[in-house]
Amino acid sequence: MINYLFAMIDARFGGSRDRGATAVEYGLLVGLIAVVIIVAVTALGGTLQGLFTDVKDALPEPTSGASASTNAG
Repeated sequence: MINYLFAMIDARFGGSRDRGATAVEYGLLVGLIAVVIIVAVTALGGTLQGLFTDVKDALPEPTSGASASTNAG
């Protein structure tokens, strides 16, 4: 019974030596993902701004009745 208890404790806490390395690996992975997102946003920023500008320009102008009702609020 004691041997079984020691085996359980070793199985539970024996791998804690690798925990620091795993945290570093996750940190590197998160940093790499952040770099990829920054590069993608930088590369697509101008394209997306042009797309949103085109959509804004394609929308009809609000009528005077719509703006009066929102100002009466």
